[in-house]
Amino acid sequence: MSSRALVIVTLFLLVSCRAPRDIIDRPIVFDGEREELTKQYIRDHYGLAGESIAITPKIIVLHWTVIPTLEGSFDAFFASRLPNWRPDIKNASGLNVSAHFLVDQDGTIYRLMPETQMARHVIGLNYSSIGVENVGGTQENPLTKAQQESNIWLVKYLAEKYPIEYLIGHYEYPNFEGHPLWLEKDAAYRTEKDDPGKGFMAAVRNKTKKFKFKPVPPKKPNDEN
Repeated sequence: MSSRALVIVTLFLLVSCRAPRDIIDRPIVFDGEREELTKQYIRDHYGLAGESIAITPKIIVLHWTVIPTLEGSFDAFFASRLPNWRPDIKNASGLNVSAHFLVDQDGTIYRLMPETQMARHVIGLNYSSIGVENVGGTQENPLTKAQQESNIWLVKYLAEKYPIEYLIGHYEYPNFEGHPLWLEKDAAYRTEKDDPGKGFMAAVRNKTKKFKFKPVPPKKPNDEN
């Protein structure tokens, strides 16, 4: 084998055997207060006993924060109680919104809380879903190619670890009304979402087809959400 061929083979082996990208643990506050608020949310919105905040993940939900920076996005999820600047959902619960993962614009993945504990990130489906937030999402700060690649990697990682059935964008959550995984009891508690964008979702789905996730249920004709 020539020296040039040896170099090519060596480089191929190095790339093929590279370690998976890191997940950096950067926990948000998950104290007794947050746990009790989570249990209360489960009782009020899902009609369950609320004795445990443990979940069996069956859905991965991709989001964007709209906040342009990592620090600003992290701070939005950090505290146990919902901040005053979220009047749109404060009447539903004092529990702060959060997600299990936060992906920075450079593609760095941060784990904010355990994957098998409930986070408040999607109406009706929190009790069976893992939330992945992406920093940015505005016209001035669109989601990046690096974030797209990290979301693809993270979906693969989670799908190999848990019995994931669905991969959805936040904007698709209303399609699950009436589905066995839909638990929301408050018919008035709905928000309109468009994150993380249809193009972003299409790209992630295209690269994770091998998992054969179930199709998102069709939207009901009389659904105004």
